[in-house]
Amino acid sequence: MENEFLDKMEDNMVVRVWLEKTQLEKGDSLMEGYRSELWDFTRSSVTQNNLQELKEIWAQWDHEVKQLFYGNYGDLPYLLNIKVDKHLFRALAQFWNSAYSCFTFGKVDLVPTVEDYTALLRCSRIQVDKAYSRAINVLTFVKKLMNITGMSEQWVTARIKQKGESKCIPWKSLRDLILVHPDTKKKVVVFALSIYGLVIFPRELGHIDEAVSDLFDRLNRRVTPVPIILAETFRSLNSCWIMGEGRFIGCAQLLLVWFHSHF
Repeated sequence: MENEFLDKMEDNMVVRVWLEKTQLEKGDSLMEGYRSELWDFTRSSVTQNNLQELKEIWAQWDHEVKQLFYGNYGDLPYLLNIKVDKHLFRALAQFWNSAYSCFTFGKVDLVPTVEDYTALLRCSRIQVDKAYSRAINVLTFVKKLMNITGMSEQWVTARIKQKGESKCIPWKSLRDLILVHPDTKKKVVVFALSIYGLVIFPRELGHIDEAVSDLFDRLNRRVTPVPIILAETFRSLNSCWIMGEGRFIGCAQLLLVWFHSHF
């Protein structure tokens, strides 16, 4: 399958040129004099976090704890076992059409939808009509982590790190907490936060970003995370195409599962 995608890359460039020409002739959104500034090839990276410790923790839990997780967060742990084929992903990225935010395979356009990803997340508690939006007045990162972990302000503050422009908490701190936390429900919550930070929104390798904690804090209100997951996927793919390179920081596992469901 990988070779088939690579073989069709040249054909995809022809399709893109045809699309741009048709848009100009039909008076679509492209203005007269438009010239494509996109690269003919994008060197996207899909570097992933090491998920072995997450898988080991999950394997150690008994049926009761796993059912507690399933009931609140769906079947997210299956994503831990999805191997990200870097060559396939890079080939797939060549078919991304940033003008329309979809994949163009020859004469066929495909794009993951809210319904697709809702089904893939397998969470019955999600309400599709309650989408996430960042509140104006939100708790500080410290307060959110205190609520999520059940730990003291001193414990949380000592573990927050600055990574570039973002604040993060290292995975190793959450890992150690999961292993010793006396409250089973809190263990499950912290484990779910870790999946969101390391798998679904892997912005900083080995760390859980502050923005992830804000979304995660809203999940208890049965808000669906799907639109923001899709938005991050599209944004990251568009960014890679515009720059001609870059690291994809959406959920590669979900995207590849979606892709395999169509081919």
